[in-house]
Amino acid sequence: MAETTPFYITTAISYPNGKPHIGHAYEAIAADVIARFQRLQGRRVRFQTGTDEHGLKMARKAEEQGRTPSDLADEMSGYFRAMCDALDVSYDRFIRTSEPDHHRASQAIWQAMEASGDLYLDRYEGWYSVRDEAYYDESELTEGEGGEKLSPQGTPVEWTVEESWFFRLSNYQDQLLELLKTPGFLEPASRRNEMIAFVEQGLRDLSVSRTSFDWGVKVPGSEGHVMYVWVDALTNYLTGLGYPEDMGDFWPASLHLIGKDIVRFHTIYWPAFLMSAKLPVPQKVFGHGFLLNRGQKESKSLGNVTDPVALAETFGVDALRYFLIREVAFGQDGSYSPEAIVQRANGELGNAFGNLAQRTLGFIAKNLEGYLPAIRGHDAADTALFDTVDRAITTDIPHAFESLALQQAVEAWLQAVFACNAYIDAQAPWTLRKTDPERMETVLATLYICIAQLAVAISPVIPASSTKLLDLLGVPEDLRNFEGIRSHWYSPLAESDYQLAAPTPLFPRLELPAEDA
Repeated sequence: MAETTPFYITTAISYPNGKPHIGHAYEAIAADVIARFQRLQGRRVRFQTGTDEHGLKMARKAEEQGRTPSDLADEMSGYFRAMCDALDVSYDRFIRTSEPDHHRASQAIWQAMEASGDLYLDRYEGWYSVRDEAYYDESELTEGEGGEKLSPQGTPVEWTVEESWFFRLSNYQDQLLELLKTPGFLEPASRRNEMIAFVEQGLRDLSVSRTSFDWGVKVPGSEGHVMYVWVDALTNYLTGLGYPEDMGDFWPASLHLIGKDIVRFHTIYWPAFLMSAKLPVPQKVFGHGFLLNRGQKESKSLGNVTDPVALAETFGVDALRYFLIREVAFGQDGSYSPEAIVQRANGELGNAFGNLAQRTLGFIAKNLEGYLPAIRGHDAADTALFDTVDRAITTDIPHAFESLALQQAVEAWLQAVFACNAYIDAQAPWTLRKTDPERMETVLATLYICIAQLAVAISPVIPASSTKLLDLLGVPEDLRNFEGIRSHWYSPLAESDYQLAAPTPLFPRLELPAEDA
């Protein structure tokens, strides 16, 4: 039976003080793959992404450009939404923290924390990184080449003195340690160990308001104070569900998918805020790795920042999506290059899967006038292939996706594709056409069924190509899921008058652009 438990997945909301880069695309695509997989399982899915628009960094950027922060946020947020749309990211809501319902939700969680006695007014003196929008203890800082103090992320820090509201983070140390040690709450294990070590050093109360600028959510009842950007930013996950009104049954979130550099905010600050507001904590936080450009971190100074939309226009959306999920062990850092994208797309999508579909469906169109052949008795080779593909789509692929081993899910799919290619080469329907036409029909029918099943299984990763193939195969919309594709849909389709059109190549061969060749 299909899984009916609701599934709520979020990305981190992107800080739009610059245009999107490949890291933003990677997180959005990975989250989309997970959301689409859960829909294939029959779950009700809610998928949220968006932009985090407040804070000193945005205010200063707008000032540099001689415009208002609101105007800057409107423009830059548009680029992030356009990136998601261009990359086929199937979000249910694209949230902006400048929206009125988000201000209401942020003020509501503030008042809930205040009602718990966890907020007090004091004076803040300490080191602050504008770029990270984060406070750091002296012990966390390093010295730059010019003697300047740097955060653990390598960003400049400045000494800040102002009146501030504080959150009693120290009150939640024991509860947070217990949460961090809960199996499955924070993955991968390396991130969990870092956070446990951080909490065990002792937690200090957290400054949660600013008076030095006004671009943010106003603190209720406290003139001149705006919320620390992370209180406001993290609350977006509640805003999108209707907080403080009825959030339905999607909270607590099933998965916050974030970059490894913001794990502290999501697994220490955020659960503490929720505990204080008497709300359930998320079920899982996953901190993925960084995507490196030929092994180097992208930066404007190196001139190697990649526009993901341009990359998709060059190589194709599905080719880019496939590469990012296939190439990188999820949770670890990975590297990309135009050469690697071309190699994966041509070798695996084109030669392995695309060519398999082209050969099989082209043969049906040419030799059987496009009508689906009947199965006329199985032999051991047919049964072995069905068993291999069935194991992939019922066990190996779903289990890998479920455990967020996205690369392993694609590898399991690819092994089943290789098995189909070995089968068609061994059975040689082009020879059977002359020697045993009935056997040829069984071989083609077997391949047709396996291709349809594998098209469904890989659809979270390459949705447009899978849809195109499934349309060509005539698979009904309501059967394009893990349960439906194993039902007896093939038989009535084969006995109907459905006629396959001659296929066109699913994955045209990619070439390197001249500047990369």
